Amino acid sequence: MRIGMALGYSKGFKETVAELADHERAGLDIVFVAEAYSFDAVSQMGYIAAKTERLLIASGILPIYTRTPALLAMTAAGLDSVSDGRFVLGIGTSGPQVIEGFHGVPYTAPIARTREVIEICRKVWRRERLEYDGRYYTLPLPEGMGTGLGKPLKLINHPLRARIPIVVAAIGPKNVAMAAELAEGWEPIFYLPEKAADVWGASLAEGAARRDPELGTLDVVAQAPLAIGEDVTGLRDLVRPTLALYIGGMGARGRNFYNDLARRYGYEREAERIQDLYLEGKKDEAAALVPDDLLERISLIGPEGFVRDRIAAMRESGVTTINVTPIADTRAERVKLIERVKELAG
Repeated sequence: MRIGMALGYSKGFKETVAELADHERAGLDIVFVAEAYSFDAVSQMGYIAAKTERLLIASGILPIYTRTPALLAMTAAGLDSVSDGRFVLGIGTSGPQVIEGFHGVPYTAPIARTREVIEICRKVWRRERLEYDGRYYTLPLPEGMGTGLGKPLKLINHPLRARIPIVVAAIGPKNVAMAAELAEGWEPIFYLPEKAADVWGASLAEGAARRDPELGTLDVVAQAPLAIGEDVTGLRDLVRPTLALYIGGMGARGRNFYNDLARRYGYEREAERIQDLYLEGKKDEAAALVPDDLLERISLIGPEGFVRDRIAAMRESGVTTINVTPIADTRAERVKLIERVKELAG
């Protein structure tokens, strides 16, 4: 299994990147750089490319609504070039609160748009003259939709690779099926291995049935906070506010994908109450209601034997990359965690 690490977007970026050389030596395989309504991820990934040698660098994620498909393709090709072929394009749809609130772009047809974005990106990387007649993207724009002066251009530069790996962040049934069909990788959130087959098995099978064999085996990227020790289980509480934010506050009632996921995991009553409290501004009370067993089973926080068992459960459920967030006070401790989880993952 590959070991990845997620970089946050709120603070300490340069300090974290300064540790990446140590993490590389400890066995870290890939780093994921988030982009929300924060600093852009692209400039940060270019910075990482200059500071590392072996590490794969993934966007985790670039929202498809915030850039044109061609710009996504250009950006990926540029990052792949400056990193000597180490870039992975992670894309997703984000949510209407961010896309419509921060970017002022309608949040429409997320699944169909993602499909078209992937198809357009691959045409750009193959240096085909860019002509595309989709439902949501038409290239060049015909007369009546624009000036009529657009030309079918192809990328000036020769990309380092004609197919840059694409990872799709998805949790909804249809979106997961599309990811399994078209992408090199799939990244769910709050991955609970014991429930994965029930929640996503049918969607993954549907997508796999239509999958081009040239894409290879789907890389399943599961996120997990990481701390190893006999006295670290209390650190699971650090994850409570994040889970409460997503389950309770990342979307309106009836349009919160993460709340829906918690319900599909079997936490219907808890998900409803967490959302009620969070939307009432009672964030601490909402966090307190996050189920202990959910915190336990989506984490790698506990004694070494527990972490080994959770890794085994992830592997058995189909996970191929574990995207960890090391929880420790010092640089040396965080590096040690990466080294140990790499050993446990085999």
